[in-house]
Amino acid sequence: MEETIDLRELFKIIKRKIWMIVLIGLIFGIVSGVVSVFFITPMYQSSTTLIVNKENSNSETQLSNSDDINYVQKLAYTYSEIITSRAVLGKTISQLGLDISYKKLASCVTVTNITNTQIIKVDVLYKDPKTAREICDTIPAVFDKEIQRIMKVSGVEVIDKAIVSSSPVKPNKIKNVILASAFGVLLGICIAIVQSLMDTKIKTSSDIKEHLDIPVLGIIPKQK
Repeated sequence: MEETIDLRELFKIIKRKIWMIVLIGLIFGIVSGVVSVFFITPMYQSSTTLIVNKENSNSETQLSNSDDINYVQKLAYTYSEIITSRAVLGKTISQLGLDISYKKLASCVTVTNITNTQIIKVDVLYKDPKTAREICDTIPAVFDKEIQRIMKVSGVEVIDKAIVSSSPVKPNKIKNVILASAFGVLLGICIAIVQSLMDTKIKTSSDIKEHLDIPVLGIIPKQK
């Protein structure tokens, strides 16, 4: 006979196994907290924003029509790729004397083009807040020289300089503990349901009627 559980029975199972469900949730939450505090390296983020220039014959930035604006916006996407190139990040590593490979630094740098603007946002995620700011400030300076050498055009101007982050952005300890605890509770509920489905013992008169389909003539009371 196929085993099925209605909503009422599900609540009964959860109520009977509530101690186990809560315990599993607590264990997962505690383990997540310990891992977040002692085993995951905190990461700090610094950000800077750049504006792309279009050089005219007078070496001044003028965006007089939609063609100029579209041109500069497309140029911003090209610049974004160059920012994370070996030419830029390699010189950034050299100038700051960082003990890190180009690939590792590239994985720490995120470049975003602000939609429908000529603005580029550069985010640097690093384990040391001061180094994160130094990288974030050095990249635009190196990039400005490289872009003029590579493309023979005017460079970029910094809108907002990077600042030292006062607190890490990763790991988010509270979020990790909440998610791990919720997962533990769901896991506990699943275990309780599986245990109930696998338990074939006859415990009550209703179990006899349901599973054996025979009438109950009488019940012997449990002796105290």
